[in-house]
Parts: sequence; C-alpha cells; structure tokens
Amino acid sequence: MKEFGELEAAIMDALWEAGRPLVVREVRETMDYDRDVAYTTVMTVTNILYHKGLLKREKAGRAWRYWPRESREEHSARMMNEVLSGCGDPGTTMHRFIESFSDEEMARLHEVLDEIRERRGIAS
Repeated sequence: MKEFGELEAAIMDALWEAGRPLVVREVRETMDYDRDVAYTTVMTVTNILYHKGLLKREKAGRAWRYWPRESREEHSARMMNEVLSGCGDPGTTMHRFIESFSDEEMARLHEVLDEIRERRGIAS
C-alpha cells in the first residue's frame, strides 16, 4: 500500500524535515526531487495534500504556509494500522512481518513491548 506519489512524497519529506511550517516556495527550494518542478505544480500538489487531510495551513501574506497534520512516525503507524485492518488475517500478516526483522529490530521490538506493558500495568 503506497499512499504517496513521488512528488507528494518529496513534498511531505520536505515538510517533515523542516520541522516548521513552510510556504510553497520554501517547499520547492528544499524538497529532494530528481526533476525541476514548476512552482505552480508544487502549489497544486501541496493544495491536494491539504484537501486529502494530510497538511494544515494558514495564510502568510498572499501565500499559504503548510505543515504536516501528523509526524512521519504517526503517519507510518497509521498506515500500518490501515494495512493490518484491511488484510484477511492480521495475526498472520503481523507474524510474517515480524519474521523479517533483523536481530537489532527484534531487540527494539522487545524494548517497545516492555515499555508499553509497563505503561499499561501489564505483567510481562
């Protein structure tokens, strides 16, 4: 499941990396994209991302200043939840996914699970 096209991903990456609201000119200047893209194209796609509910915006003079509605990590977690809820068997899908983890990723998973158990008051 891929939510973004290449240009949408470049715009979202620029906004996530900026850590602050940007006007379209700044998005265009800072985004990492293989081709030169017209200002109006970046403006149109940024507006589309806003109408999809992925960005917030406020007026900045005659321009709009945009920022992500959620962090990159929050967005990724939401997408993973959507994949799991849309698959036939979430348990098997999760099992196959976790099987692909490296030893380091598996250790981090255990740390995260321990943190969540502790926060919820669940014995391990």
